[in-house]
Amino acid sequence: MGSVDADGYLYLADRKTDMLLVGGANVYPAEIEAAIEEHPAVHSAVVIGLPDDDLGTVPHALVHAPARPVGDDELREHLADRLVRYKIPRSFEPVDEPLRDDAGKVRRTALRDERAGRTGAESPPD
Repeated sequence: MGSVDADGYLYLADRKTDMLLVGGANVYPAEIEAAIEEHPAVHSAVVIGLPDDDLGTVPHALVHAPARPVGDDELREHLADRLVRYKIPRSFEPVDEPLRDDAGKVRRTALRDERAGRTGAESPPD
């Protein structure tokens, strides 16, 4: 998924399979991850979609902040000026291990399935 500007430059936003449908709106995890990673204490972030009875899918952020813990309220305040409200993750999960493999890839499906299984919900289709 991407766009072309007036000068013909192509900008890639994210993969279509990673796109979340939140209450009928298209949400790209890469945009949310970039905004979270602007926080000075955050090393990396990965956003996945978790099933929700009302909205279909809601963003959930896994946050790797090895320097110091970053609270949910602090992250929400940080994101309030950077993202529209429906793109702000409903939940944040601190993690101790790096979120990407040696090649820089994220295994979103595995991360989502682990979390969806924890809540007893079915994982949404890719």
